[in-house]
Amino acid sequence: MKILITDKVHELLIEGLIKEGFDVTYDTSVEMEQLPQFLPGLDGIIINSKINMNQAMIDLGKNLKFIARLGSGMEIIDRTYATEKNIVCINTPDGNCDAVAEQVIGMLLSFANNLCKANKEVKNFDWRREENRGFEIGGKTIGIIGMGHTGSALATKLSGFGMTILGHDKFKEDFGHTCKHVEVASKEQIMEECDIISFHLPLAKDTFHYADEQFFAGLKKYPLIINTSRGNVIQTEAIIKALSNKKISGACLDVFENEKPQKYSETEMKKYADLFSHQNVMASPHIAGWTNESLTKIASLTLSRIVKVVKTFDKKS
Repeated sequence: MKILITDKVHELLIEGLIKEGFDVTYDTSVEMEQLPQFLPGLDGIIINSKINMNQAMIDLGKNLKFIARLGSGMEIIDRTYATEKNIVCINTPDGNCDAVAEQVIGMLLSFANNLCKANKEVKNFDWRREENRGFEIGGKTIGIIGMGHTGSALATKLSGFGMTILGHDKFKEDFGHTCKHVEVASKEQIMEECDIISFHLPLAKDTFHYADEQFFAGLKKYPLIINTSRGNVIQTEAIIKALSNKKISGACLDVFENEKPQKYSETEMKKYADLFSHQNVMASPHIAGWTNESLTKIASLTLSRIVKVVKTFDKKS
């Protein structure tokens, strides 16, 4: 079976696939433009965010048995169409959930203690203790919207901080049985009671612009907003308005609606310049989940799941 890997992976995935007898092409230079020339001869493809396996691409992959996504987000695969074509879709949300959860905590603690600001000031020999007085997260209420692998991992890691943890998940209402320290809550309860709101939603039709102007207008407190899921979960114009109108205390953002600054239109450049001009916005370049450990975990899980799928095919044949 021929497999193409289009994005950086830990070598254990490549070595493991070869050991299992696969013919592996590892080429991280492959972009959407070059993909059609590879697809007709492939039995499987392993991708990350730069590749979109839409209907047109799936149709070109006439021999595809599986599409594997490194990490969690499956919005880059037309899963419904792939299923119709008997193509198995694989992902590994459990491979980087701990890494994402740790970044959320890191951003939260850094924001609470003004660490980015203080670091810059001290390095400029500017000593401002009182101006950098922070707040403790113990005793605060955090709302986690999306209680899948990452949301649950975050809740577990926060359990020792003395916080009230509210969790909401439209599709998973039984997480209270496994996360004993989390109170199952409605979206409205989180909007009313939380000092901090962290988003852990997949991107889908009903989560696109989940946090829009109406969402921010309905907040009863003055919460910190954290998003390490997908940029399109939060409407950029809405969060800029919420910051300007002081509806939120700040934002910690690892993901954005457009993550290619070199391709910003003039309007987008102005929009993001406005967003980043707010001193209470902390930003990072989609690195939540991007650790050495998660690279290894994702490779190991992807390997085992591909092998399992192929063995299933072998049994059927």
